[in-house]
Amino acid sequence: MTPVEALQKALAAEHASVYLYGLLGARASASAEPVLFARLEQAYADHRTARDDLVARLARRGVDPVASETDYAPPGPVSTPEEIEAVARTLERRVALTYGEAVAHTAGEDRLAAMDGLDATAVRGLGFGEPPTDFPGLG
Repeated sequence: MTPVEALQKALAAEHASVYLYGLLGARASASAEPVLFARLEQAYADHRTARDDLVARLARRGVDPVASETDYAPPGPVSTPEEIEAVARTLERRVALTYGEAVAHTAGEDRLAAMDGLDATAVRGLGFGEPPTDFPGLG
């Protein structure tokens, strides 16, 4: 995998996360589950920022960033707070895997950014109930 391919893969995961966190936020109740709703809002904002950073990083290389899909299916049901949290954990695990690959296949500023992305997604996963792991982002 080339560095550009690794960054594109991370970007594709960020596109999916932005879309799906929007869906999760729409399915959550700010009044009934304020902590969950706040975490979803923050995750949505964090993934938008990460997506935009990856788009800019690729554009600076003269590479066309991979486009977002028109639709993403959630990786599970999203009817209850527990289901929403389970989907959020899955999203964070998926993004962590792509950042783990980016760490392995990039160098310099790209690797530092990938490490930051990996750290951020691992911490967000903890907030949604993901058990801690010594090496997040490894398959």
